[in-house]
Amino acid sequence: MKKTQQILRQLRAHESRNVLFTEADGSWPIVWERARGVYVWDAEGKKYLDLTAAFGVASAGHANPRVVRAGQRQMATLLHAMGDVHPHAQKAHLARELSRLTFERWSGGSTTGKVIYNNSGFEAVESALKTAILGTGKRGIIAFKGAYHGLGYGALNATHREHFRGAFRDQLGEFAQFARFPAHDDNLPQLEKELRSLFKKHAIGAILAEPVQARGGINVPPTEFLLLLRRLCDEHGALLILDEIYTGFGRTGAWFACEHSSVMPDLICLGKALTGGFPLSACVGRADVMDAAWPASTGEAIHTSTFLGHPVGCAMALAQIAEIRRLKLVERSAKLGVTLLKLLRSVETVNPKLKMTARGVGLMTGLELRHRDNSPATTESLAVIKRMLHHGFILLPEGEHGNIISLTPPLTIAERQLKTTVAALREELFRL
Repeated sequence: MKKTQQILRQLRAHESRNVLFTEADGSWPIVWERARGVYVWDAEGKKYLDLTAAFGVASAGHANPRVVRAGQRQMATLLHAMGDVHPHAQKAHLARELSRLTFERWSGGSTTGKVIYNNSGFEAVESALKTAILGTGKRGIIAFKGAYHGLGYGALNATHREHFRGAFRDQLGEFAQFARFPAHDDNLPQLEKELRSLFKKHAIGAILAEPVQARGGINVPPTEFLLLLRRLCDEHGALLILDEIYTGFGRTGAWFACEHSSVMPDLICLGKALTGGFPLSACVGRADVMDAAWPASTGEAIHTSTFLGHPVGCAMALAQIAEIRRLKLVERSAKLGVTLLKLLRSVETVNPKLKMTARGVGLMTGLELRHRDNSPATTESLAVIKRMLHHGFILLPEGEHGNIISLTPPLTIAERQLKTTVAALREELFRL
């Protein structure tokens, strides 16, 4: 543990203390040294099975060789370009590919998409929010309780959890109104009344939603949820923005989670698995919506950044999309997701002291832990995750109370590896 402790001491000394949580006894965290496929090795050389895909990024596997080679080739050719001034070819190629993969595919070719590139997920959300106010003239949006859209000052207005918002509330515009995110047993007619009331009381230019809430607790709404949002946006002249930063690129067993409902948004926010490991995100909008909102450049873009459409990120994204196709990872996610959910449901009754509920879609699943009085079993959830880590399995907690054990592995994971994981999870839940 000498190497790990040395690195952690350096971070405690020189990184903001709010970033990294460390256990006093040294049991958390591990320090990643390298990763390949579905495995991670720590600084001491111990091997782990990654059930997080590093926040959903490594969908085609960590350090996918074809994606890595694409990045290396691009680095050797053109490491950096001038975002909104002098473009490069990869930026054009990726914009074309994202249009084909989203609006052209959804519309059968009758609608195209246009892209705003960004560096991180929250910036893609902020690009969409800017598009909404430019396109509708209305500052208000509707977001949902439990939502996580990132922590930039624009996106933070739509991120619901007080833990993230509270300290900065005085500097927020607070232009979001929050509605209930419906669970499978919620009453959609009641939600419709709530949403109509918000439209009536506020100048709403957009609805922003995750098709499945990830950090909110792997919350899967009924299929009709997105259909309701689409209908209300059409009625009120608002834009439907879907945050598919986590759910995109096969995570839920479809290229994009909105496809489970056959709903086409006006704007879709993409990131995480887009490149497989390089910081690049995108807001892709219907071409007519984007053109109506954004004026043509007169030489100075009103939304840009130094690294906009970075050439290495674009090259890796093109390779990542090709790998998802080549390896049939969307279909694999759908098939293995059924197996994984069945496995998780088999452990729901392993410990009579807890109420456990498995849920998910594709390889985006979670196991919620509650006490018999229905209070969140946070301590138990975190204890299991830490024990699993020391058995060689990387898992994460989700939800406001951290009582949902999430499993979002690389889409390349094998069925036997899922079975091994759930068997170990069963043992740890039994021991609580």
